[in-house]
Amino acid sequence: MTIPSSRIAQIEARHAELQHAMSAPDLAADRFVALSKEYAELTPVAEGARTVRKLREEQESLTALVADPAADAEMRELAEAELEEMKEALPAAERALSLLLLPKDAADEKSAILEIRAGTGGDEAALFAGDLFRMYQRYAETRGWRVELMSASSADVGGYKEVVAGVTGQGVFARLKFESGVHRVQRVPATETQGRIHTSAATVAVLPEAEEVDVQIDEKDLRIDVFRSSGPGGQSVNTTDSAVRITHLPTGLVVSQQDEKSQHKNKAKAMKVLRARLYELERDKLDSARAADRKSMVGSGDRSERIRTYNFPQGRVTDHRINLTLHRLDEILEGPGLDELVGALIAEDQASRLANLDG
Repeated sequence: MTIPSSRIAQIEARHAELQHAMSAPDLAADRFVALSKEYAELTPVAEGARTVRKLREEQESLTALVADPAADAEMRELAEAELEEMKEALPAAERALSLLLLPKDAADEKSAILEIRAGTGGDEAALFAGDLFRMYQRYAETRGWRVELMSASSADVGGYKEVVAGVTGQGVFARLKFESGVHRVQRVPATETQGRIHTSAATVAVLPEAEEVDVQIDEKDLRIDVFRSSGPGGQSVNTTDSAVRITHLPTGLVVSQQDEKSQHKNKAKAMKVLRARLYELERDKLDSARAADRKSMVGSGDRSERIRTYNFPQGRVTDHRINLTLHRLDEILEGPGLDELVGALIAEDQASRLANLDG
């Protein structure tokens, strides 16, 4: 994608203008905050624009020197060598600037709600859901993110029928958003006496965490039921009605929370999950362009879409959306190895969106 020189000049001019405006005397505090936010967001773009402009100017002067018959032969030779280097440096700088200019997903910098549910495969699916949850926990550790368990329904054999957690940190949603979908596992269960490989599945959903300013929820649209928490096998966890079930009447969304002993804490957690689900509904409804983009590149984020297979006998993980297979299953399930898959999905997303812009 070739960025017009006029666009580069415009970016640099706006950056300088913001810098000047921020130093104005008697600037109101809220105005300063707004200007400094825009300035911080524009700074990497302005630096990229400056790099492209300087490289283009350099290329122009080198081309003129090479074409000048009166120029010193040794100088011309040096200029030709530098022009060769420029063939890589300038396109790389232009691509980097193009990526900075791509429209941002407003939710990218947000924390996220991670939901994992066991799918087909019974006990084995629940164990796999547990494996996936541990993988994301360990990956979060490598990124310096915090994982807070919000609700969990454990299976008798281990693992989870369902687990919901909040993942807090910078840029969580940007790195995890392409994890939504069906994850499939192929392995020999511990209970399998014939050594046959079984296929099981778990569903992952990653939702951007929504602030109150992102989603306005009217109290009259909610039905809140309280009931007594119960543990595995139905035994009573406590003797008070601390569990909370919230139904959002306009959409029919239902969120239950019973992990905390306090009704107030359970309600707060349930509202957090409800807000995230409503925010995602709104994003999908309003931003059809984003949904179309996601379909064209690495999938729609639809929870029914099979996105990845973890094959234990062959020690491989395959992401079906980008046809990438890595023979490092253990490293990926341990967390750190997931970064290569995530990076490849983000790169494919960027390449697709750049191609759409060029088109």
